[in-house]
Amino acid sequence: MDEPVKRRGSNIVVTVLAGQLVVGTVLAALLWGLIGGVAGYSAMLGSLTCVIPNAFLATRIALARRDPGARALIRAAYTGEMGKLALTVLMFSFVFVMVRPLAAGALFAGFIAAQLVTFAGFLMRDAGHEELDTDNKNGE
Repeated sequence: MDEPVKRRGSNIVVTVLAGQLVVGTVLAALLWGLIGGVAGYSAMLGSLTCVIPNAFLATRIALARRDPGARALIRAAYTGEMGKLALTVLMFSFVFVMVRPLAAGALFAGFIAAQLVTFAGFLMRDAGHEELDTDNKNGE
């Protein structure tokens, strides 16, 4: 893979993670102002419960790109995804056990809002690819 494609992929990952933080922070600020402090920090904790495991997965995959070969990338993606799932479960467990008072609706709203930013990454990725004009005349 050539260097500009690698760089574009890394930029998209960083942009998505930053976007998740921004969306989570804006939602937390809005809920803080409209509903109260508990809803605000609950939404922020929800978004962090999304962003931190996603950053772990992104780091695992980015580090695997240094090692040539598909096997290393597959292994990194697998362990990264398992680690992401484990971190998400641990973070939700920690928040539900340790944080009192907690607004569960705001917590899940922050998590879902941050998770939806991932779709923006797909749109950015698709926008970076030019359509190839092919001539398919089936051998004619």
